[in-house]
Amino acid sequence: MARRKSDTPQKAAMREMMQGYLRDNDISIKSGTDVNSIMRDMMSVLLEGALDEELNEELGYSKYDYRNKDTDNSRNGHSRKTMRTSYGDMDIAIPRDRKGEYEPQLIPKYQNTVTQDMEEKIISMYAKGMTTGDIEAHLKELYDLDISDSTISRITDKIMPLVKEWQERPLQAIEAVYPKAEIQQCIIHQIRNTTNYVSYKDLKKLMADLKMVYAAPDEATALKELESFGEKWNSKYPKIYKSWSERWATLSTYFKYPNEVRKLIYTTNAIEGFNRQLRKVTKSKTVFPSDDSLLKMLYLATMDITKKWTGRRRDWSQIRAQLEIYFEEQLEKAEF
Repeated sequence: MARRKSDTPQKAAMREMMQGYLRDNDISIKSGTDVNSIMRDMMSVLLEGALDEELNEELGYSKYDYRNKDTDNSRNGHSRKTMRTSYGDMDIAIPRDRKGEYEPQLIPKYQNTVTQDMEEKIISMYAKGMTTGDIEAHLKELYDLDISDSTISRITDKIMPLVKEWQERPLQAIEAVYPKAEIQQCIIHQIRNTTNYVSYKDLKKLMADLKMVYAAPDEATALKELESFGEKWNSKYPKIYKSWSERWATLSTYFKYPNEVRKLIYTTNAIEGFNRQLRKVTKSKTVFPSDDSLLKMLYLATMDITKKWTGRRRDWSQIRAQLEIYFEEQLEKAEF
């Protein structure tokens, strides 16, 4: 077969080699199955050659090149491994060394598929709330791959050991581990919880008076405004004043800090956003076949969400400067 004008030298050499391979082995290609068979053969040869080169690099000498051998380790034959590929199952020979120090990098020890990126895509889609049926249809449409929902379940089951470890991680009370920690309860939740049953006709005036408490410039002013609030509203809504008074120790922590820090700690918006994203991925499935299927989705969604928690606040330098006033020793020990 003549070289085509658009061929690179590498592609021309490959074309010539394939022509000789087909001719010398009396192979004719009549279907996609024949193509897959040839691709498996080619892939196995390429992978085995690359793995042998890895071991050469590991040992520091090539096979039979004993003059350059400077190690007491040596080759120890091959082990067989079946790899799953998009062309079908393929057996390859993995080289071994006598000391067992060689760890293949091209095909890691526990990897059994050449299309590992496809498994990662499946796990990523599952993390975003897609059902196994949706993933199956998606892969068929985009890649023309027939992967059953049971196979998809088996792929996502591979992360179950990590899920169990994550689920059983020790969770301790903050004050038990960090006795000097300062606690700030969410002001927004406190407002919602204490105004749930306020009459609509009173709500606007009551909220304006309550804002004088939580938006006060300092704690002394806030306490004064809280007393004024109680005197005005206790006859009608006594539980509001009572709730704020009883929780004051953990509701008022933010008053000691400047505005830049207050905005960071007075609400749990970050936690609310996290919970909202978990609800988003779980509501796409009305029924989970097992507790593990729900647990897998929550774990994968959590890992997916927290990947984005690496951003830096635009005003972080200013916030840190303020925190250094109160926590200079702790910040010096921490890595930012």
